[in-house]
Amino acid sequence: MTDFFAGIPKIAYEGPDSDNDYAFRHYNPDEEVFGKRLEDHLRFAVAYWHSFAWEGGDPFGGQTFLRPWFGDTMEAAKLKADAAFEMFAILGQPFFCFHDADVRPKGETFAENTSRLREMTDYFQGKMEQTGTRLLWGTANLFSHRRYMAGAATNPDPDVFAFAAATVKTCIDATQQLGGQNYVLWGGREGYETLLNTDLTRERQQAGRFLSMAVDYAKKIGFEGTILIEPKPQEPTKHQYDYDVATVYSFLTEFGLQDEVKVNIEQGHAILAGHSFEHELALAASLGVLGSIDMNRNDYQSGWDTDQFPNSVPEVMLAYYEVLKAGGFTTGGTNFDAKLRRQSLDASDLILAHVGAMDVCAAGLKAAARMLEDGKLEDARTARYAGWTSERGDVLDQDLETIAADVEQNDINPQPHSGRQEALENLVNRYL
Repeated sequence: MTDFFAGIPKIAYEGPDSDNDYAFRHYNPDEEVFGKRLEDHLRFAVAYWHSFAWEGGDPFGGQTFLRPWFGDTMEAAKLKADAAFEMFAILGQPFFCFHDADVRPKGETFAENTSRLREMTDYFQGKMEQTGTRLLWGTANLFSHRRYMAGAATNPDPDVFAFAAATVKTCIDATQQLGGQNYVLWGGREGYETLLNTDLTRERQQAGRFLSMAVDYAKKIGFEGTILIEPKPQEPTKHQYDYDVATVYSFLTEFGLQDEVKVNIEQGHAILAGHSFEHELALAASLGVLGSIDMNRNDYQSGWDTDQFPNSVPEVMLAYYEVLKAGGFTTGGTNFDAKLRRQSLDASDLILAHVGAMDVCAAGLKAAARMLEDGKLEDARTARYAGWTSERGDVLDQDLETIAADVEQNDINPQPHSGRQEALENLVNRYL
């Protein structure tokens, strides 16, 4: 046991009238929604990197957090794990997720990195057996080290490609050992700054081959989870090959992987790509590739990925509406890829950030369930497209000449109908 969270009680559900900071008002894990426990709908996961590895820096300033586990030793890594699993227990979090570089100190060689990751994987396994906390997903950090400044899979140097591929192999192994339900490929630097030094065709082929190798290896070792890609626009590179859901799906179909890989969608990335979160979720669901979500938000007055904890029930409701409409999560879940503000220094800040986020998500999902169960929004959508289920709907089966003749002979002169956007926005707000 550590004393980092000393004095902080285990968080319990007390209901919407509670004035206890250390209590859930909306998240009751055993509450049933559509015949399934709320915990099983939401499948919350703590992000190891932002909660335990991030030091509080930003582009204009360095470290502000002073954590007792910060250090480049295995002893510090194990102390970090001890504190992490204590926090999981306080929050009742069913899952966590990590990058390899979050959990083991950086080695001088690939062999040293691998040895340290294996040792920490064994340590995690013991912790997971003691607490019952599970792994939502594992991934490799292929973006922080200077070797990846020109990408990993898309790097012009084949030795960097090889080092990255070998690293992914070890991380899939770790995820498999820990019973991870997904494995994520997050292409933080799989892009380019300028076309003047970039071969787009080669780099896309490299990225496709890299992903295919990861899928093949996961199958070879009997990994039963889902392989995920996280769409990522801009930041840090100017152009990203995995810009948004549509771009990723195009990439998957190009390499015949559309039935092998799904997407892990982040709210902040959706906004940076010029979309809404619910748009990306709805598109992924319609394409059959919706896997998991990173539930965070951006500061809308800032032009970069600020990774803030969710605090808007209306936004979250629209996101979970798309998730529920698609049938809910299978292997995926709700990962808090969110970090404290760099002035929030205390252990209690880390706990309360998650408490608030979990409550917002629970309230949003329950509102989404009410809206879906009521059916009025779907009824309005169905009514808007009703013509396509009438006898006029056979126009799709005709050719241009037949359609033109029909329009002329029957003097078809359609008039527009209201899209009723404001009325539907008012309707949505009734469920909050």
